[in-house]
Amino acid sequence: MTTETAPASRRPTARPRRSLAPWIGLGIAVALIGLAMAVPVLLGQSVHVKSFPPLHAEWIPRLGPGTLPAVVLAVLASTSGVDAAARAPWRALLAGSYVVGVAWLVSLATVDGLDGIGVILDTQYEYLDTARAVTDFPATLREYVSRIPLDSEDNWPVHLAGHPPGALLFFGVLVQLGLGSGLAAGFVVLSVAATTPVAVLLLLRRLGAERWARRAAPFLVMGPAAIWMAVSADGMFGAVAAWGLCALAYSATAATWRGTAGWGIAAGLLLGYCVMLSYGLPLLGILAIAVLVFVRTWRPLPWAVVAAVGLVLTFAVLGFVWWEAYPVLVERYWDGVASRRQFTYWVWGNLAALAVSAGPMVGAAVAATVQRGFGLGILVAGDRAIALLALAGTLTVLAADLSQMSKAEVERIWLPFVPWMLLGTALLSERWRRIGFAGQLGFALIVQHLLFTGW
Repeated sequence: MTTETAPASRRPTARPRRSLAPWIGLGIAVALIGLAMAVPVLLGQSVHVKSFPPLHAEWIPRLGPGTLPAVVLAVLASTSGVDAAARAPWRALLAGSYVVGVAWLVSLATVDGLDGIGVILDTQYEYLDTARAVTDFPATLREYVSRIPLDSEDNWPVHLAGHPPGALLFFGVLVQLGLGSGLAAGFVVLSVAATTPVAVLLLLRRLGAERWARRAAPFLVMGPAAIWMAVSADGMFGAVAAWGLCALAYSATAATWRGTAGWGIAAGLLLGYCVMLSYGLPLLGILAIAVLVFVRTWRPLPWAVVAAVGLVLTFAVLGFVWWEAYPVLVERYWDGVASRRQFTYWVWGNLAALAVSAGPMVGAAVAATVQRGFGLGILVAGDRAIALLALAGTLTVLAADLSQMSKAEVERIWLPFVPWMLLGTALLSERWRRIGFAGQLGFALIVQHLLFTGW
């Protein structure tokens, strides 16, 4: 594989300058978390989530079977993770990222025993229970929109009503494969979600930013987001999104038109399927544009757009018309609890929930990204790739936040955007990354052992 930008990954880079920006970003993240917890209590305000806003969670301190493995993993990773990511052969880094990621997801989830993996997907609000009952998927697609409204007869459970039918199809396939129990489906979701860091690392290397990929790798593989990735379909959504963007990067940097076409079609199918997984994932277009802007080519667009539109139109032909469903979904959204969730709280409370899910170091990462972004034109290629993608991830979250279609529960809903914001950790000094990574792991252990998140 060759690209015009690949040599940049071998250039010596200047030692990161000391800056107040990461401290400011970290301070803002911590302050947001503290305020989001304190304000509802101090004002006697109900923000309409479970008992521990800004998270959909309850205060239930506990230990469990996964506690010891999680602590051991965190200690080993905090002492050797940064060095291992920097020095491991590339293929070993990819394989290790996946294996360690799976182990981290499993250990955190099993703080609640195997129920921590198998119970949540089995609840009445999730896709799996309905997937077991579906015997004719095209017929289900034809009636899908009519069952979204809250006042409709036999309306869909919350998650089905709030999402296009792509997730239902995914779980329907698992049922047909004999993986329809909560535990089996949970392990599949967990295993797919753990591929997300691999896709992001491959994308960065393709853009000539291997050194920066290695710097960010520990934060991508292990962190608080694993608490939700292990038990939420949104973790699977994030993996599909990451592989779609990775394919787009391969298409944009391909040396032949066949490579451009093949990878472009793959990117279009994956990103098009994201549109059928969540109404919020068309915002991935911001990240896709960032990839193409970095490579300075639009060659993949015709292939990717045709493939994505073709997939969405296939669902439309079978009965589910996305652009007709979305307005109905908006009506259902405002007929439900969203109308009682105050935007004046959630416009910043969402960001606090994100800071818990991504970990407080996301504040330092974003601040470093914004600071570096002012010099995009003069950065070496690796810095520029990281800055563009991290800025795009941040803009994606801000767009979702300001849409008012994400109020609460974003600790899982925004999982597909978290890895891209955390790329900014690659712009931090080594000392920042070592201490910050250890802090992320400790924070994850505290959150999982004190709060029962319910997703």
